[in-house]
Amino acid sequence: MRPPAAVRGTRPGEWLEYAPWLNVIIAALGGAWLVHEFVYKGPSTAIASLNTYNFLFLMLGLLLCWRPRTFLDAVARGVPSVSGVLVQFPFYGGIAAIITAPTGEGASIAQHLASLFTHAATRETFPIVMGAYSAVLGFFVPSGGGKWIIEAPYVMQAANELQAHLGWAVQVYNAAEALPNLINPFWMLPLLGILGLKARDVAGFTIVQFAVHVPLVLFLLWLFGLTLEYTPPVMPPTP
Repeated sequence: MRPPAAVRGTRPGEWLEYAPWLNVIIAALGGAWLVHEFVYKGPSTAIASLNTYNFLFLMLGLLLCWRPRTFLDAVARGVPSVSGVLVQFPFYGGIAAIITAPTGEGASIAQHLASLFTHAATRETFPIVMGAYSAVLGFFVPSGGGKWIIEAPYVMQAANELQAHLGWAVQVYNAAEALPNLINPFWMLPLLGILGLKARDVAGFTIVQFAVHVPLVLFLLWLFGLTLEYTPPVMPPTP
């Protein structure tokens, strides 16, 4: 069956959905990365990676469908129950790699961000500053806490230098990292696929919860943090 002809949107968000240049830009950036992989790793090694294989067909699909809305509709018809996961998570992975990969100076963007926020904090304001940082980064990299393994050394070092409770620093990071899930509900994608809904159908309800929970959660993180005393980490005895 021939797919329906693209219809131009009437709202700003819909204009992007029917803009061919968006597909071209994304496919060009993806193509540049693919060329880099094939040149430096060799064709046989590069194509052997399942990530490269999937990414190649994802970029081809973007070009062949020409418009973002046409591409999304095609994916939804092909795999209706998991279309959101298949399209969104490769982009999440790319964003995570950009933020966590070392730059030319050796440090990653995440390290620079952590340093910026934590150096601007005091022992009393550390829960609020770190909570805001974790929430903002969690919006762009919704990992469900997975990025903690990369950021833990820098976050805990800052908490130790500011003499903030180390256990509470972990809880602050985890609690605030869950806040952006109310705006970007990636955890709900399988359920939306089963029910035949889209994120926009529930975003209005979750954004209201986000607006209520952000000040409340940050306030409680700050308040409870004042009740906990700093205990320096116990260093293992030297042999």
